[in-house]
Amino acid sequence: MDQNSRFLLKMFRRYYKENEMPMPSRFGRREFGFMYFDRDFMQRHMSFSNPTEMRKFMIAQVPKHSYYSTAYYRRPNAPTMEEKGWMGADLIFDLDADHLEGAEDMSYSQMMDQIKKEMINLLDSFLYNDLGFDEKDVGIYFSGGRGYHAHIELNDVTGLGSHERREIVDFVTSNGLDIDRVFRQENVVRSVVNVKGQERNNISTFRTIPPEDSGGWWLRMRNGLKDVVNDVCDQDTKDLKRTYPSIKSMSPKTIESYKDDLIKSRDVIFVNNRMATLKKGTQDMLIKIMKEDVAYRLSGEVDEPVTADIKRLIRLPGSLHGKTGLKVMPITRDELNGFDPLLDALPESYTCDPITVNVKRKTDIKINGERFDLDIGVTEVPEYAAVFLVGRRIADIGDGEKNDSFF
Repeated sequence: MDQNSRFLLKMFRRYYKENEMPMPSRFGRREFGFMYFDRDFMQRHMSFSNPTEMRKFMIAQVPKHSYYSTAYYRRPNAPTMEEKGWMGADLIFDLDADHLEGAEDMSYSQMMDQIKKEMINLLDSFLYNDLGFDEKDVGIYFSGGRGYHAHIELNDVTGLGSHERREIVDFVTSNGLDIDRVFRQENVVRSVVNVKGQERNNISTFRTIPPEDSGGWWLRMRNGLKDVVNDVCDQDTKDLKRTYPSIKSMSPKTIESYKDDLIKSRDVIFVNNRMATLKKGTQDMLIKIMKEDVAYRLSGEVDEPVTADIKRLIRLPGSLHGKTGLKVMPITRDELNGFDPLLDALPESYTCDPITVNVKRKTDIKINGERFDLDIGVTEVPEYAAVFLVGRRIADIGDGEKNDSFF
């Protein structure tokens, strides 16, 4: 092991000695897996019969990353998946900041702020509201790294297969959303004309709007359309094109024409729940914006492979994340609002003792309520900050010279 790994291993061992490990529900039916500081492979197909056995293992082996199965098995320590005997699996939603657009240009704190917003949206808009799960039935966890997990262990969902779980993902992410079902097309007879003695109907087509008492995506799209209508009526053309890239190629003159048309009907279309008073071009522009710009903005962030996988390994609550040194920990919905990983997930076993580190890139970060504006080079930081900086590979332990005195 290099000095960085030896330092982290020492910090992790102290944590596991000082803290009891909470056991997942039905832990005797779970498979466990671990990665280590001195090995490049995962050790899995393990099981524990009681908390004491697992605690002894954690202290002796000091894993870098710890996982347990979302699935329940008859024989969780069997060497192959076929032999384990699958009995069911928790429904898991995994949100990780590396999936965020522009994540590579964000600081750790910025990523965590954004992914927390995505988690709140997933919980409040989809899991609690549309899917009807009770708050007490959704376990919320900080992953210890760059995201959050939601665990649902209800019997109603543990028997779901991969296909059903993918359908849930599709619902949350708006994958396959049919815009023509949301804003249906209907015909209305505008007039009747007589052509060579025969009466013919003059028919026009218009889009309907989901009523106010709708639910799910129908209500979400209705409310989204209200925002779009207000933006079209109130913003100038340049701002509108920035807000809704799907209309970037439209000429300013065309957009202004649609805007004038929409201003006349901005309220009435939602009273009547139909766009019959709008020109076809205005309707087409609104539908284009809703389909290409708005739908994905209203959708939830979910890692599809994690939710669909019925034999997944997930981070073990109470363990430490090997790339941050932070705790994988449960939090309530109320706690999530103000949750700060670099304060609330710091183990108490980390001290304020000064540690020499060699900073590899300029960093400005707030840890444990203290701001660290670090230039490249050798400096001293508190132990709790050193663990995070070394884990994230922002700094190396020591001054760059070979020095084993710390260990």
